Amino acid sequence: MNEESALLSPEMTREFLQSQLTGEEREIFLVIFLDAQHRVLQHSRLFSGTLNHVEVHPREIVREAIKLNASAVILAHNHPSGCAEPSKADKLITERVIKCCQFMDIRVLDHLIIGRGEYVSFAERGWI
Repeated sequence: MNEESALLSPEMTREFLQSQLTGEEREIFLVIFLDAQHRVLQHSRLFSGTLNHVEVHPREIVREAIKLNASAVILAHNHPSGCAEPSKADKLITERVIKCCQFMDIRVLDHLIIGRGEYVSFAERGWI
């Protein structure tokens, strides 16, 4: 995905994220930073972790969004185990990131978890 390209559909976003995160041996947390027209400003692998955990710092996500003048973000991470179902910790960190972003008027559009051949979208499930 090139910078300044628009995310034209949820499928396009999912395919891009699957290409970035499938096959990784550790959990990787990636953020796509978007402008007001949902054009990609940048995508960054902000955090990497272990086989079954990645420590996410909402402050770093907000800091990068402000630096890029982003008005929205899409969160994503992988589950190397292959099962894309979110853990309780996944849901909690998503809530924390949303709350931190709200203070700076940055929208969290989705959080996708990428497994082996499957994915979960928080937006599709109505959680965002």
